[in-house]
Amino acid sequence: MLKLNFPHFDFKLRDLNNRQEIYDPVRHKYVTLTPEEWVRQHLISYLTFIKNYPISIIGVEKQLMLNKLPKRFDLVVFGRNANPFMLVECKAPGVEITEKTFDQAARYNMLLKAEYFLISNGMEHYTCRIDYENKQYVFIEEIPDFDRTTGQNPK
Repeated sequence: MLKLNFPHFDFKLRDLNNRQEIYDPVRHKYVTLTPEEWVRQHLISYLTFIKNYPISIIGVEKQLMLNKLPKRFDLVVFGRNANPFMLVECKAPGVEITEKTFDQAARYNMLLKAEYFLISNGMEHYTCRIDYENKQYVFIEEIPDFDRTTGQNPK
């Protein structure tokens, strides 16, 4: 797999029936290693090892209904009272991140009402804070750290 714009992480990989799999520590199982999954697993490792988010507050590939259509989000990080804190959209490294990508994340977030969303193709990463009062998203420099002293996400 392609080297991504993340620190180095050690992953559990295996070959099974002529396909490569990677262990997902959130779902507690091996999953097919696709380019998008490679990005997702790097983000999970980055959030847990670098930003100190407990793995127990991360959800992977959950379904939601948007305008009566089933949609799937890549990752969601839960915060206080189990409310969504950050929505994460993963794209394969070859997929360009466009305004359409941000609009997709914003539509998904209409239901979740997370404080942040993050979009990454493994090479480029964009983090936004949602300004609900002014109905816009504001780009921020980096992903917020998890605050271990209070056991909560930062405000």
